[in-house]
Order: sequence, then structure tokens, then C-alpha cells
Amino acid sequence: MAANDLFERAHTVMGRAHAPYSRFPVGAAIRTSDGRIYAGCNVEVVSFPEGWCAETTAIGQMVADGGGTIAEIAVVAEKKRLCTPCGGCRQRIAEFGSAATRVHLCDAATGIVETVGLADLLPRSFEAESLG
Repeated sequence: MAANDLFERAHTVMGRAHAPYSRFPVGAAIRTSDGRIYAGCNVEVVSFPEGWCAETTAIGQMVADGGGTIAEIAVVAEKKRLCTPCGGCRQRIAEFGSAATRVHLCDAATGIVETVGLADLLPRSFEAESLG
């Protein structure tokens, strides 16, 4: 599968997560429409549940590098098979992706198990046009 490189990057950074409070390490890797890859892990702080999710970290990396459009993202958690992005991260992915953005749900031991469109995870998302 072509997205295996995203799983591998997400899995690698999952191992670098700072999750001493939840003990729930997560990794995410994004591929932009122009082929760039950005990865991130969750980072918790003592004022838990403050901190940031793996998807947020990866998006921040992408934005800091000049931005882009998210074509696909892989998410993996050490302790949960098929970990989906939380609601806030779904909206963040929608901000930089589209309804067709592919979301690869992974198992830490076996890789990508299922791929869904963002529209399946976030139907009727809040859109910028709503603010106008």
C-alpha cells in the first residue's frame, strides 16, 4: 500500500510521544498534496488534559514549513487499534484538507487497517464560509 510510509513515520514518532499522564502515546503523519510529509506525536503537560495531539503537532509542522493541503494522514496509537482523530483534530484536518482527505486508521503492530474519507469522520464540518 502506498501509504505505508505514512504509517511508518507515525509509528516512529509515536515512540517519542510525551504521554506520562494518559500513558496513551499517539503518532500521526501527514502527506500534503505536493508530496511533503510531516509527523507529530502527542505532548502532554502537567496541567493535563492540556497539551496537544499528534495530529495537531503534525499540522503545526506543516504550517511552520509554509503550509499546504492535507491529502492523507495516518494515525496510530500504541494501546488502541484504529484510533481515530479526536473531534478537535478532525476539524483541524478539515481546515487544511477536504472532505476527500484520506484518513488511515492503523494498528501499531500491523499497520494500516482501514482508510476512510474525512467526510465520513466529520460530516457537516464547520466551514470558513459560515463566518462570512
